[in-house]
Amino acid sequence: MDDVRQMDFFFNPRSVAVVGASRKVMKAGHTIFRNFAENKRRGIFRGELYPVNPNERVVLGFKCYPSVTKIVGEVELVIVVVPAEIVPKIMEEAAVKGVKAAVIISGGFGEIGRHDLEKKVRTIAKDAGMRVLGPNCLGVFDPLTGVDMLFLPETKILTSGDEVITTPRPMSGRVAIVTQSGAFGVSALDYLAGKQVGISKFVSFGNKYDVAEPEMLRYLLHDKETQVILLYVESIESGRDFMEVARGITTKKPIVCLKLGRTEAGARATISHTGAIAGSDRIYDSIFTQVGIIRVGSMEEFFDVGKAFIFQQPAAGKNVAIITDAGGPGIMAADECESKGLNVGKFSNATIKRFEELKKKGKIPAFATNLNPLDLTGSVTSEMYEAGAKILLEDSEIHGIIVLGLHHTPGLLEDFVDRVAKLSKDYAKPMVACDIGETEMAMFIRSRFDKYGIPAYFSPEDAARAMAALVKYGLYLKKKGCFEQYLKSFQELAKK
Repeated sequence: MDDVRQMDFFFNPRSVAVVGASRKVMKAGHTIFRNFAENKRRGIFRGELYPVNPNERVVLGFKCYPSVTKIVGEVELVIVVVPAEIVPKIMEEAAVKGVKAAVIISGGFGEIGRHDLEKKVRTIAKDAGMRVLGPNCLGVFDPLTGVDMLFLPETKILTSGDEVITTPRPMSGRVAIVTQSGAFGVSALDYLAGKQVGISKFVSFGNKYDVAEPEMLRYLLHDKETQVILLYVESIESGRDFMEVARGITTKKPIVCLKLGRTEAGARATISHTGAIAGSDRIYDSIFTQVGIIRVGSMEEFFDVGKAFIFQQPAAGKNVAIITDAGGPGIMAADECESKGLNVGKFSNATIKRFEELKKKGKIPAFATNLNPLDLTGSVTSEMYEAGAKILLEDSEIHGIIVLGLHHTPGLLEDFVDRVAKLSKDYAKPMVACDIGETEMAMFIRSRFDKYGIPAYFSPEDAARAMAALVKYGLYLKKKGCFEQYLKSFQELAKK
């Protein structure tokens, strides 16, 4: 059985047994089983569902079994939420039952030095031909199939009695999250749900006894719902396999990676977190560059770059134009672009001449600077943004455009977003935007850009880093001779 079919048991099982299911609300086993039960009631999860717990008779209306072996029907996937010492026994029973895959949520294995338990579990699973995710993980969340192994409840009751959302489940979308850290992963779900960015798949590896990055990435390559892969890693053990798989993916789907453990302190924390051995950071940099993975340096950049790849196509070159209504932010964006290896060069003579003609006609301020950035000043209007963006989009020497639309100027109305977005649809050229502030208007402008498929950011530097990722990926695709093919696939997907 190939990796793709084996991995599918984790995301789309025909039958699931939750070992450790409980009626006690505060137990992880209760939350996980309730997730499946609710999704089955809603018609999202369509498989058979079995609670397993020798101390329960019924859980949420489902007959409870004392052991996996006592279940009459087939069990494809078992989710284990019991103390670590009991896990080997559960795995032996799962092997007898013929279970295809297991997710061990429980911690208390190699990360605390219990390598004896680790060895037992690995041996049992290997002998049975069973694939294992975990242990010490959050498991899988798939909004389309209703598989939800997150033991963190969606809401909490405050001491005041108010109910608040704590761990939201994002809507269905095009981003897959692959993470070694469960805590980071659930924070990512929280962030993306808040930003109204949907996901295709979520998977948390934990200690990676068996299933690791290569198998999961190979699965996501063939997953039609996944457009962009966000990968969080602390260590990669199977380096050559990882490189081979990643190289085959990055010509078709971008992989954005946040690799931690850059410093000695960070590497030490990595070892204590999952028991993994962290390799040289320079080696990781080299590997990622070779196989076309976009490495980012922070959690914020991780999400910002992922958002850029969802909304925008990669750039065909390094030449970036900046259009702004404020000089300072324009300089910030230009500095960050240059530091990332982009070219914010002087516009061509032909383009400068077109701007000068607009000045003579009074369509942009006579005192606007038009060398790059194009600074339309505080006298800007929506019509000026439209006229300036049109010229930049039509310049074949410009490969990407950063729009800094600070809303504070008196003559600028919100429709400048609509005007610029409408123009951009007719050009195969990436565009990102920024509006600084946390007021209602700033958030409205950014959300309006996002609605039109132009990723908008809080700072000029964020926008510049997003554009840099689009450029870096575009140059990689060109080097591999598949830029046009990727562009065609992206545009077809965008139409859907």
